Amino acid sequence: MGERLYLFTRFERFWHWSQATLIITLLFSGFAVHGSHALLEFRTAVGIHEVSAWLLMLLWVFGIFWHFTTGQWRQYIPTLNNIDRMLRYYVHGIFMGAPHPYKITVERKHNPLQRLSYLFVKVMIGPLLWLTGLLYLFWEQVQELISPWFGLQQVALLHTAGAFMMLIFLIAHVYLATTGRTPLEHIRAMLSGWEEKQ
Repeated sequence: MGERLYLFTRFERFWHWSQATLIITLLFSGFAVHGSHALLEFRTAVGIHEVSAWLLMLLWVFGIFWHFTTGQWRQYIPTLNNIDRMLRYYVHGIFMGAPHPYKITVERKHNPLQRLSYLFVKVMIGPLLWLTGLLYLFWEQVQELISPWFGLQQVALLHTAGAFMMLIFLIAHVYLATTGRTPLEHIRAMLSGWEEKQ
């Protein structure tokens, strides 16, 4: 067994799995509200969706506070250094058994593509879902402050677009989590905190 790194703290693991649970719950209940499946009764789906949304927003606010007070926000600063090598690896090298071009350290947990994708979730998808969800929830109170050409239907369409973007991110994230030296290597690291050095 090679050298191991303690990569993910208890809080990071709690934050990761809580987000995953809440996002999956929101997608499942949201698509029920949308009428995409009938596995939940409408009112039940709405209730689950609202509670899960408030919990996720609370978790994200706390996560932002934690990242800034611990300095871990630096892990998400985007960089274009070696992004071409990462793209070539994920498009071709991974299927040819090429070694991973990025060496993880405690100070640099995320490769350039991870940094960009996580940043996109945090500054684009998340705020789009928050804003449209809150507008939808409080539409009667805020509709007079909104331009007449932007109605509840547009809010719902944007919210649904954000949900599909989050679903695409989730599918890609789960797939890439299985691309370690073994299919469970990265998943085990997010459960235990420890990852073998590459």
